[in-house]
Amino acid sequence: MSSIVSGLSHLSGWVAYAVIAALVFGETAVFLGFVLPGETAVVLGGVLASRGHLSLATLAAVVVVAAVTGPVVGYEIGRRMGDRLFAARAMRRLPGGPHRARQALRDRGGLAVMLGRFVAFVRAVMPAAAGAVRVPYRTFLLYNVAGGLVWGVGYCLLGYLAGSAYG
Repeated sequence: MSSIVSGLSHLSGWVAYAVIAALVFGETAVFLGFVLPGETAVVLGGVLASRGHLSLATLAAVVVVAAVTGPVVGYEIGRRMGDRLFAARAMRRLPGGPHRARQALRDRGGLAVMLGRFVAFVRAVMPAAAGAVRVPYRTFLLYNVAGGLVWGVGYCLLGYLAGSAYG
């Protein structure tokens, strides 16, 4: 992971946007949040924007689009897999995580989708769990878009402010 972050710090332009988008998308679309540093990439992208290597507005737009579309793919995977998703060997290694995600979705629905975005492990599995427990798609989409907007813009700004304060 540190090699990805180190490599990202030397990128600029469309390559940086593409790598950041891929990391954010992959983190939630295909359960790679365990190994892909999407959140770290966004903050680092904000730092790069503060240094003039990227446009903050473009970065925020790219991040929000990736942060919304990744979970949509994860939701669809969960909807198609259903309970088989929770029986997967990789999920069994995570003590209580999938069970807590399912319970939160049953109790809080869309709010759990939005708030789950701000917790690293939960961000990776929540979209698929929402699909598996059949959270209504409109509810999922509404809270996914709201969470993606707040998360994406917020973490871009966090990186931008950190970069501005540091340099």
